[in-house]
Amino acid sequence: MKNIKHILLLILVFNRGFSQDLSNEKIWNSNEFRMNYINGFNSMNDGAYFTKLSNKNDSIYISKHKFTDYKGEGEVILNLTKFKSKITGGNIDGYQFNNTEDKLLLTTSSKPIYRRSYEAIYYLFDLQTNKIEALSEKYTPQTLVEYSPNGKLVSFIHKNNIYIKNLVTNEISQITFDGEKNKIINGTTDWVYEEEFAITKAYYWSPDSKNIAFLKFDESEVKEMNMPIYGGLYPYQDKFKYPKAGEDNSNVSLNIYDLVSKEINPIEIKECEYIPRLKWTKNDNILIVQTLNRHQNLIKFNKIVKENDTFKAKEFFSEKSDTYIEIDDNLEILNNNSIILTSEKDGFKHLYQLDLNGKRQQITKGNWDIIDFYGIDETTGNLFYSSSESGTINKSIYKIKINGEAKKIISKNTGYSDAEFSNGMKYFIKTFSNSNLPNQYSLCDSSGKELFKIEENKGLIKKIKEYNCSSKTFFKIKGKEDSLNASIIKPKNFNPNNKYPVYLHVYGGPGNNTVLNKYKNSEYLYHQLLASKGYIVLSIDPRGTMYRGVKFKKSTYLQLGKLELEDVLSATKNFYKANSYVDSSRIGIQGWSFGGYLTSLAMTKGNHLFKMGIAVAPVTNWMFYDNIYTERFMRTPQENKNGYEDNSPINFAKTLEGNYLIVHGSADDNVHLQNTMEMIEALVQANKKFESFIYPNKNHGIYGGNTRNHLFNMMLEFTLENL
Repeated sequence: MKNIKHILLLILVFNRGFSQDLSNEKIWNSNEFRMNYINGFNSMNDGAYFTKLSNKNDSIYISKHKFTDYKGEGEVILNLTKFKSKITGGNIDGYQFNNTEDKLLLTTSSKPIYRRSYEAIYYLFDLQTNKIEALSEKYTPQTLVEYSPNGKLVSFIHKNNIYIKNLVTNEISQITFDGEKNKIINGTTDWVYEEEFAITKAYYWSPDSKNIAFLKFDESEVKEMNMPIYGGLYPYQDKFKYPKAGEDNSNVSLNIYDLVSKEINPIEIKECEYIPRLKWTKNDNILIVQTLNRHQNLIKFNKIVKENDTFKAKEFFSEKSDTYIEIDDNLEILNNNSIILTSEKDGFKHLYQLDLNGKRQQITKGNWDIIDFYGIDETTGNLFYSSSESGTINKSIYKIKINGEAKKIISKNTGYSDAEFSNGMKYFIKTFSNSNLPNQYSLCDSSGKELFKIEENKGLIKKIKEYNCSSKTFFKIKGKEDSLNASIIKPKNFNPNNKYPVYLHVYGGPGNNTVLNKYKNSEYLYHQLLASKGYIVLSIDPRGTMYRGVKFKKSTYLQLGKLELEDVLSATKNFYKANSYVDSSRIGIQGWSFGGYLTSLAMTKGNHLFKMGIAVAPVTNWMFYDNIYTERFMRTPQENKNGYEDNSPINFAKTLEGNYLIVHGSADDNVHLQNTMEMIEALVQANKKFESFIYPNKNHGIYGGNTRNHLFNMMLEFTLENL
């Protein structure tokens, strides 16, 4: 018996040496699973060289490298170490060249404002004289700083006003004077434009440096949100304008500032609610402006031209949808002033060429969607893009002639590929991953030929193997009507003769698919942690998600949440009916943001199926969310009362069944804490048992310090106790 005990002990020690236990502490609070990223490069004008910023051993320097010799040491063009004492904070967050590449703007002390916006302290560096100076000590901090095309001026925003610094005289001129927080914004955007149109920059230099086109936001009539920020004796009230569904927007106007006359010329554009994009042509100073109506189903293209010293808007193209039109950055103006853009006109998202007379020609065709348009090499006529053509869970890179001929895939592996191209489109850094393989970075030429492997994350791959992680696999499953994409991670040592609980991870809303053949580091590891505890981790993309054409994506119009819930319920039932190893009495659901909304809807309106639900930062009533997003899919509450009421979880609190946890950050500027507080009140009045948790001063991402570790430990414990 004694010998048997020694043998068992040796077996236990041997197994521990080759298979370790995952924990949230290891996932969130250690560097054990750190993934190395390549944060892009700054391509130089010639497209043959690039520069990068390095911080090594307290040294800060910018080096120049040749694309065809990526791993070479390169040439140090600026050693900033000796200038650290002259820089606020002593560090560099980023940099940009002027057009002649002999001057730099250095970004320091960056501080986020909202999701995409930030303010910083900027410095000017002259590479010829080695002189460094603050952009401005009076008007600080700044945002959206850039050189004029001729390199003689620098523009920036400070306290909602636009300024220009003359680099010859060092004089700073103020262009606008009415900027005021929560009232008037010049040259940058309000909260809802930043969040829903993904735009923070709202001013643009003309190619000849003689004019600046900019948007002015008058948000005086927009209602205000108040968020208490804790930490002091008295909480600080953060106030910002937030237009909710059906409420007033900012009054947005287009203006052009003439640097010669020093006059601001207002441009009248008729019948538009939103101005989400504006861009100058490359050669003759024509401004192209996109506008949308409030329903976001009519997009118009206007050209702003100067006639008799007056700028006038002339509409030259429009497109209307029965549902809605989404704004993206897949837009480039060529040297001949024609425009490359995307449209869903034929039922799928494809590339088109549009001239300034309104004639449009389709370039790509097929039952698949364009994902990204990277740009065009005008010397060869090759356009580069990514699409879902190799499968809706995959993303591949292609090139095609502008006439629609000679299409070729230039990313060979099946999975998720992305590209960042150099100037001139001669080289690109490819990022590739699949659901079980961390990011692989390689330098490629425009034919797709791999020149160098830059980063393979071998350490992370080895670490994942040490933990004996289960593979994520994909399959199709029937929803209410359609076949849906789904993924599954099974427990370690899975035995089909046993019974297993199911943890359904969902998002399910517009603009975000969860079922992708793409590596997601922390999410992947947390799901592996659940699998190690004996759970099947399932994910489903219902109707309303992307890359399957217009019919599938826009079927949820005016009833956001209805078809998504039907699909989640039907697919989950079909899954356990088809697989005898599923314990149908132990099925849980968890989601964040729209996923939290869908989780809350599933636990109330869609009850009887889920034993447990965890909703993080959920929308609980669509009337509480911003108008650009909500009205795009639902129109206004005044127009679509039933659509709002029939699909908001707060209205179904009395039907809650199962163990429900709702979590929110108190400083969530996106999905406001109001959603959770109103849901809690509705559940209390319905006498329902539930659990809740609020993270003080945390935004929609709920992170910082130990926060993520705490959150996911709480979620894990709730799952173990209730599922």
